[in-house]
Amino acid sequence: MLEIIALIFITRRMGTLAHDKGLKPGTWKLYTVLAWFAGEIPGAIIGVLIFGIDNLISVELVALAGAVSGYFIIKNILSKKPNAGMEDDINQIGQE
Repeated sequence: MLEIIALIFITRRMGTLAHDKGLKPGTWKLYTVLAWFAGEIPGAIIGVLIFGIDNLISVELVALAGAVSGYFIIKNILSKKPNAGMEDDINQIGQE
């Protein structure tokens, strides 16, 4: 349940960041959710391989680390995109 709340919170933040960059927020929210699960599923598999099926707390912590890593990868990609007004500023360089 806490993961769902965290996922809602971070998708809202990603949507705001995408909107500030002049990109479609819905697309980046979808990328965030997909990256979350793309990190969580292999993280759970790795956790089971390392700790075994009986140690669920450790497995969940490894899965959560994978999910958060997926989020940070998408956030890093979006943060490197230029802001919405940057193209206008670049086009005005050298003009009076």
